[in-house]
Amino acid sequence: MSSYPAAYQSTKGSALDVDRDFYQALADGKRTQVSQHLVPIRTGYAWEVPAGHIFRITTPQGPQVGDLNMWNLHNPRERMWVSRTRQLQRAHLSTFDRLWSTLPFMRPVATITADSLADYGVDEHGGRVHDLLGTRCDPYVNKLLTGEDFDFHCHSNLTRAIQPWGLTEFDVHDVMNVFQCTGLNDEDKYFMKACPARKGDYLEFFAEIDLLCAISTCPGGDLSLPMWGDEAEDTLKVCRPLGIEIYQPDPALLAGWESPKSPDYKGNHGMKLNAVNW
Repeated sequence: MSSYPAAYQSTKGSALDVDRDFYQALADGKRTQVSQHLVPIRTGYAWEVPAGHIFRITTPQGPQVGDLNMWNLHNPRERMWVSRTRQLQRAHLSTFDRLWSTLPFMRPVATITADSLADYGVDEHGGRVHDLLGTRCDPYVNKLLTGEDFDFHCHSNLTRAIQPWGLTEFDVHDVMNVFQCTGLNDEDKYFMKACPARKGDYLEFFAEIDLLCAISTCPGGDLSLPMWGDEAEDTLKVCRPLGIEIYQPDPALLAGWESPKSPDYKGNHGMKLNAVNW
């Protein structure tokens, strides 16, 4: 494992310098449950989270991977940006990491406040949990590799889930693979391992802005069975539901907090616009 320094460094008071005391107080403090939902196997579910609220993803019946998307509720052009989050935070997220949005908005849209798998660390194969390296399974890759149509990949599940908000598959974007254990092997190739989550595990987020979120209960289930190649098996028997819970923190815990603002860049990318004479 390299000790070479990270490309993006946090400085005191910058957006990467997270107020851990504030987020820990949110995780530990009083809250009121607003709603909860059980997401059945091989489906998608979308939900709204007001800024200043907490949402939790759970494994109520045992290990199961979930593919997560996030958008600004009022402007879906602003959405979770996986590659920049991977650069600014890391390739596998946990407590106090933040999810960042696309250009030109470029701000944290959610911060992780609690993770029951935070102690998983790095396993003997270099695997870590809550992955930003891979992306969602989709019917196009499936057709490419197997020649068969299958409508319940994570991309399709997310597409169906967001349709009531007027969004389409073009709005589905690279995901955070919640509870998924992944890494890069000696050939620098992506691998996936069996989900290490247990019944009752959770990952919890604080909504920094008004969010629309969507999750797919991956058709690969807990990823303990091979899905591709000569050894592929039917993964239906290792699929389980996921739980979604939304909480409102005690208002006193939010004293002094406000939604992050986008960088105040006015350079127009170095372009000078000429006046048009009509």
